[in-house]
Amino acid sequence: MRQGDLVVRNSYGGDVMFTLGPVVQGQALLKGLELRLLADAPLHDLRLADPEALQAALADENRRARRSIRQLDRFRRENGEQGMRRTGGETGYFEVPGKVLHLDGDPGYLRKSMALYKELRVPAEGYFVTESSMATALATLLPRTTPDIVVLTGHDSILKNSKGRDMQNLASYKNSRHFMDAVRVARGFDRNKDSLVIVAGACQSHFEAILSSGANFASSPGRVLIHALDPLVIAAKVAYTPSRSQVKITDVLSGTLSGLEGMGGIETRGCYRVGMPVVEWKELSETTETAGERVSKTADKRK
Repeated sequence: MRQGDLVVRNSYGGDVMFTLGPVVQGQALLKGLELRLLADAPLHDLRLADPEALQAALADENRRARRSIRQLDRFRRENGEQGMRRTGGETGYFEVPGKVLHLDGDPGYLRKSMALYKELRVPAEGYFVTESSMATALATLLPRTTPDIVVLTGHDSILKNSKGRDMQNLASYKNSRHFMDAVRVARGFDRNKDSLVIVAGACQSHFEAILSSGANFASSPGRVLIHALDPLVIAAKVAYTPSRSQVKITDVLSGTLSGLEGMGGIETRGCYRVGMPVVEWKELSETTETAGERVSKTADKRK
């Protein structure tokens, strides 16, 4: 076996497929193929994933993910049409969905997420930030990006040596404390849970603790593994729910791939608005003098 191979663990009955990472003294680092899971296992406990089983699993995973994405795209288009009727914009309208700031502790999952934000037309900025550094990063990024929605995700787990411990104890979790700290920083920036929506957590995260820190949505009520795209699904649904409406919790959670065991949340208003008339936006430059220095500001080009 070589780094990058797809493997399963014999001791777990081959239940999850992993990408094989570095091997140190016979212990291999593993990353879930589609689940936000980091694990390690002795090399002798691993075997290459069966090609047929792999193809079947990937096809099933792709079908489930594409179904969720189609639902989100249909939801976006329906809200746009409703917005046009509300504004009487038969001649056209423009959309202003919520803007996402996405911090991810996994660069591979971040790339997938950013590609899907683009496909779903959700304005988003994404940054690869380790879980332990998210609170510090937010202090700089929040005032610079001024998002409507913040997604904080990556990897988490119940630690091996926590068997028999109280699962309410944060010491039993790899990164839940870091997610809590980051949520508190974000909530300190904006205390209104409707003007700044926070989605936080990863696999097996301490749901209650993260939610009580100020998140609108968090993982994982059932301490289960969550799909890599579940936080994005919630963020996209919030981004395209009209600002006058509340996100339907059952709808948004049932749209995730891990369901109610994987994600939970509280009543939250959407961020989506429509406007009119439609005009052709052109790049605009303006210059101002500040302390004797010329500062050039360029407005965003919109279509």
